Amino acid sequence: MVSLLRGVAATSSATIRFFAFVLLRWIPGWPFAPIVFTSLLIYLSSVLSLAKDEPPSDDHPGKVGSPPPRVHVSSASKSCDSALKTLLTGLPSKRSPVWTWVTALINIVVSCLALDFLLRGLVVYPSNEISFSRIGYVSPTTANLVFREPDMAQLPVVVSYQEASHESNKWVQEGTVYMINNSTDFTTTVKFQNLKPGTSYRYRLSNNKTGNFVTAPRPGSREASRMSFVTSSCLKPNFPYNILSHPLRVPGIEIMTEALAKIPELLKPSFMLFLGDFIYIDVPFRFGASMDHYRSEYRRIYSSPSWAFTSKNNTAIDLPWIHSLDDHEIENDWSKGNKTAPYPAAADPFTHYHVSANPPVPAKPFAHPDDVTYFSFVNGPASFFMLDSRTYRSEPAQTNSTILGYAQLQSLLEYLATPEPAGVHWKIISSSVPFTKNWHVGTIDTWGGFLDERRIVFEAMWRAERELGIRIILLSGDRHEFAATRFPDPALELTPEELQPNTPGLGVHEFSVGPLSMFYLPIRSYRQTDTEDVAVKYAPDGNSKFGLIDIAEAIDDVDASVRNSVLTYSLYVDGEVVWKYQLSVPAQRKTTTKVHPAGSVLEDKLVSWEGPLKMAFGSLSDLVELGTKKATWVYEAWSELRSTERLG
Repeated sequence: MVSLLRGVAATSSATIRFFAFVLLRWIPGWPFAPIVFTSLLIYLSSVLSLAKDEPPSDDHPGKVGSPPPRVHVSSASKSCDSALKTLLTGLPSKRSPVWTWVTALINIVVSCLALDFLLRGLVVYPSNEISFSRIGYVSPTTANLVFREPDMAQLPVVVSYQEASHESNKWVQEGTVYMINNSTDFTTTVKFQNLKPGTSYRYRLSNNKTGNFVTAPRPGSREASRMSFVTSSCLKPNFPYNILSHPLRVPGIEIMTEALAKIPELLKPSFMLFLGDFIYIDVPFRFGASMDHYRSEYRRIYSSPSWAFTSKNNTAIDLPWIHSLDDHEIENDWSKGNKTAPYPAAADPFTHYHVSANPPVPAKPFAHPDDVTYFSFVNGPASFFMLDSRTYRSEPAQTNSTILGYAQLQSLLEYLATPEPAGVHWKIISSSVPFTKNWHVGTIDTWGGFLDERRIVFEAMWRAERELGIRIILLSGDRHEFAATRFPDPALELTPEELQPNTPGLGVHEFSVGPLSMFYLPIRSYRQTDTEDVAVKYAPDGNSKFGLIDIAEAIDDVDASVRNSVLTYSLYVDGEVVWKYQLSVPAQRKTTTKVHPAGSVLEDKLVSWEGPLKMAFGSLSDLVELGTKKATWVYEAWSELRSTERLG
């Protein structure tokens, strides 16, 4: 019985420490916290039972009054029962009761850290009184401002602005907000109008909120040939966990702010295109599914001290953000439409905090504008279509499955078929989930679960590139990894060499990046399996990843009389540029079938294991690939067992 209890104590102690580490530093998954707390109860029960069942130290066999027999204790036995063993295994020690309670205390503290991660932000920072303001979509003549003010004593709130370079103290009053209430969680949106294109402004509210923004350049102007922006997805406060950190701190926001402060002024981004999972309502644990629960998650994120982080006069909150919706803002792997609970409760704060400040809906939405959560706009040399890949989708991998819904699909096809005005050379389409099917974990939650609809969209994209003289770029998030993938038009009839994995080249390109501040997958789940989705680059590691996209004009390398519009994608991992890729399109619009130039790698600091293995060991790389497939299979089987949660 004693040996069984010792085995239980050792096993439960190891389980506490391992899964607490996984929860706090690796993946904050829902099963890990219950495992930790359950294991702690088992551990403490077993330790107490062992202490209770331990015989008295003077209970020795033999005659009464006779001295106890001498027992030889080897040095090995002493070592086995050492303090180090007790600390490492959690097993109680007869010889060192102090260390027994020290190791028990370690397990209690570790479990308390897990509890702190789960509850401190939720309990200590309900953030009901949070007041903030931020800029959303900015056009050449307008800017959307959303703010929250729950203190009725601050009403009415007067909103004013002025040119940042203006010498005088003259402020222009845009409007006055007289009423704000709980129907919108005390948020409202004000649109600055009649602004000057390409101009820096500052704004102020009578409740002491201030900020800055820059309007987009005037269409057709020389300044409109250049623009830059950043994109990412997925953020979770205080992860990886740090007991000394504020529970609402988002390290990735600070890392990005510091990284952007180092780049030249010419490359400063105009906005953040954030592609979903702004909140994680169900990670590590869902505490409720009411509207109040969803609203509280948004309030906590906007209460983060990271928004006030400043680096070289660059403040995080002054970067305009525009948002797409993804599953963890509703429920993991959501595919039940916009009427089924909890979608209505989840959509309420997303609408008030994000949609209200987002770009306008497409010119032809094929649905009533009030029911549309996909957006379209033009900024400089690029037009954008922001897809909603959650609200209208049906169950994946079924006959006639749809990820976009009828109205959104028709709107996207109309957008792709519409020529762009002079000076606009790029159509940039964003999706919260990747287009590529090269990810082999949770594939059906991506466009890989809607391949028929994907084919329809790709055919429209290839046709647009051939006939309109523009180039199409796909941006996505969700996967907590980075991958660049190209989708060659079958009409190009590329050779097998041009379709090899991990090569730059021709095709519609997708750049999928995340997380901005969250975990990354420890298992390599991305690989090319056919010639439809050609892998360009895969970078899974890093708790903070984002892409900086810069578009500018450049002289053609072959013909100096021709100017190209050049797009450069820079991948940042944990604040450092690790990979750069470039695409171009002739700036002189020609509606011909001329193939756009192939992409090229400008910089690569990421070391790939595959190349060295092939060079050094030849066919051993095939064994590694087989091992990877086996590991992926194990991971997928484990994912099925936990069924209610996949963090992707």
